[in-house]
Formats: sequence, C-alpha cells, structure tokens
Amino acid sequence: MIYNKITEQLLQEITAIVGADAVLTSEAEIQDYSHDETEDLIYFPEVVVKPKTVEAVSALMRLCNDNLIPVTPRGAGTGLAGGALAVNGGLLISMERFNKIIDIDEANLQAIVEPGVITEIFINAAAEKGLLYPVDPASKGSCFIGGNVANCSGGPRVVKYGTIREYMLNLEVVLPNGDVIWTGANTLKYASGYNLTQLLIGSEGTLGIVTKIVTKLIPKPTQDALMLASFATNEDACAAVSAIFRAGIVPSALEFMERRGIEWVIEHDGLTFDLKDGVEAFLLIEADGSDLDSIFADCEKINGVLEQYNCQDVLFADSSAQKEELWRIRRTMAVSVKSNSVYKEEDTVVPRAALPKLINGIKAIGSKYGFSSVCYGHAGDGNLHVNIIKAGMCDEDWNSKLKDGITEIFELTVALGGTLSGEHGIGLVQKDFMPLKYSPVHFAIWKGIKSVFDPNGILNPGKIF
Repeated sequence: MIYNKITEQLLQEITAIVGADAVLTSEAEIQDYSHDETEDLIYFPEVVVKPKTVEAVSALMRLCNDNLIPVTPRGAGTGLAGGALAVNGGLLISMERFNKIIDIDEANLQAIVEPGVITEIFINAAAEKGLLYPVDPASKGSCFIGGNVANCSGGPRVVKYGTIREYMLNLEVVLPNGDVIWTGANTLKYASGYNLTQLLIGSEGTLGIVTKIVTKLIPKPTQDALMLASFATNEDACAAVSAIFRAGIVPSALEFMERRGIEWVIEHDGLTFDLKDGVEAFLLIEADGSDLDSIFADCEKINGVLEQYNCQDVLFADSSAQKEELWRIRRTMAVSVKSNSVYKEEDTVVPRAALPKLINGIKAIGSKYGFSSVCYGHAGDGNLHVNIIKAGMCDEDWNSKLKDGITEIFELTVALGGTLSGEHGIGLVQKDFMPLKYSPVHFAIWKGIKSVFDPNGILNPGKIF
C-alpha cells in the first residue's frame, strides 16, 4: 500500500479538529510516541494528536481515510509486540485524554469507562464499591484499559475469573471511514447477529478505535491466602500446575517463576528474599473467596498436591505486607530481566498439562542455539513468558540465528497444542511466525474482515499480517 504524507494543508485541518494544544510535530515532542516496551524498536509518526472526544476521532479518521494517511492508535505504550508503533509514519492518535470512568453501575454490576483509563485506577475504583474487575496485567499501574481490549490482555487472576473477553459487553468504536458504532448491547447474553464486540477484542487497533467500553463487574472476594512453593526443577513445578486443577481446585492465581528471574528481581529492586540452595523454580498460588475456612481447606489440598511433585518448601504469606512483597517479585520480574541484559520476550501458551514439555523444550533449544532464557508467567493458563537472554551469544549469532531458535520454540508450542501469544498480541514483531500456526485459509478470512472494516488499509497497517 502506498500512503500519502501529511501536508501543511492537512496539518491545518487536523489542528482545526483537535486544537493546537493537542497536536505534536517536533521530534522532541513525539519522541515518547516513537516506541513502546518492545525491544529497541523506533518508528516516528509524522504527527501525534491527542483528541478527547469521539467526534474528534471520527473527524480525524474521515480526513485520513479520504487522503490515504496511515493512522496508528495508541494507548499507554506498554505493549510488547510493537502494536502501537507508527511503522508507516502518518498520524498517531493517542487516547491518553480519554481517561474518565463515566459510570460504575452497582445495580447491574457494570461500568462505562473511556479507553485511556489506567487499568489499576479502574480496578481500585470498582473495589471501593465492593466490586471486582479481575483483568490485571503486570503493567496494570501504567497500561490503559483500551490497550488491554485491543491486545486481549490478561494477568494472574483471569485463571479463575476468565479473560477480558468475559468482561467486555459493548464497545463504542470509530471505524476507519469515521462512522461511529456500538458493537453490541449492555446485556449479559448476546445472540443477535455476529458478535462484533468479540471481534474487536484482540484486533490490535486494526479494525477500529475504541472510544467507550462497557464492562461487566463481579462481587469482590473479601478474603485470600497466598503461598509460595519451591521446587528443585522447572519440570516438577510445571507438572504440579495441572495436578492442582485435576484435584478440583481453581486458584485465583497460579504463577510460575524461575530462580534466575527472582535473583534478578533481588538484584534490580534490592529486595530481601531467602533463596535456598537446590531450588530452581517457584509457584505463587493464591486462593480467594468469602470464607477463610474454605480458603484454608483449599490451601491444604493444594499443599497435598504439591508434595506429590517434590515440592521443597511452602511459604504462607502471614500478612498483607508479605503478600504485597511476594506479588511485587512477580510483577516486577519483566522489568528486572530487561534491565540485566539484551533480551527478547516471547508469549507462548499451551494447554497447561503441556507446560513441562514446553519448558524443557525451550531450554534444549536455547542450548542448541547458544542463548539462555528466563521463564515466568501465568502457569494456571498455560501461558509462559519466555525471556531470551543474549548473554553468551555473540552479536553475529544473535542477529542471524536467534530467529531460527524462536521459530523452533513456536514450532514446539504449536506441536503441543498451543499458539503464538496468550496476551501480548502479534503486532509487528510476531507476524512472521503466524504461518507456523495458521493456514492460508485463516489469512484469507482475516484479510477479508480487514477489507470490510478498512478497505483503504489505513488503520494500524503493518500489524498481524
């Protein structure tokens, strides 16, 4: 696709739509919008705009569609797949000013929010009313809920309460031609034609720009318990995951962490944590509910399962402060790993019983190609984040052989019944691997859908396909 540049005349029209204070054009002004949290990728848009009304977004899209200007929608820029990068220049629409919680409807257990609301702020606002929004990615303190919708983001507690797909009821969306639609209804059931809400979730900003979100809420559990189990091997820890569910227990979180990841958190964050010799892997397990006796009974059952998989030790958090400290280890792990080495993070997901084969295979592939890895993730969902570490791999091999190693990791993931991403999305950096899992028929269907929504191909081009 050949796109046009933003002319001085178009810039004047853009400025007339959003106001001069919402238009950024200098390199210094748009520097922060030229990257996300993906590895060292920089793409500068020509112009950044920060609208704050749906009418403004609609007018911008209509203008860009009429003039074949590529448009990149952007949330908080916390993505890990390059989905918010303006790879074709053009106009970048930042949704940061769409930051209002419009309503929390306690009678219907629903909320209406704008896409630029920080996820943790929304979680806390719901909690103040005794309600739970359980989608809580590690970046919840900085990511936007609109970005979560675009990337089908997850987090630790979706293992019990369901993914973001279970909570999105209705979306207000601006289409590439400027039309504004609601995708569904504010109802718990929906059987009225194709479900456009579900189609938009995970579409990574390629079909429309979300401007309002209607989300379901649930009553907030009042009690919880947290335990940290240690294992001599990754395989034992991963094997215990599926066994916990087979025992009839559904934890509210079940996270896997490798020893090296915790070592780097200790080094990077200055935490005090006793890492015993002979321990290589950990499971962070949370159980919640409204009755402590029932929660502790579940914890006892979990402990019995762990013993069958050579668990070395179980630490029960005995205070809110200790719970927060343990969760801090898990939530800061990605930042700590990134601070220690040149790295590349993959977002594999398999049926949870396949986790032992997945992690053993990842380590074997690393040995073959000369890279190391630090793995952690939402083991209860079968979702393993694989941080590939350059240390020990020369520049030439890193640049020439790494992709072959990643290809083998994804081939293994697919062979185990999994897919390429559980919650980060495909974006820019994973699209070359899509044929490992999906057939030409899939691509034809996806591109057909894209052409209906965006016949001129202006919205977030260069992503997914």
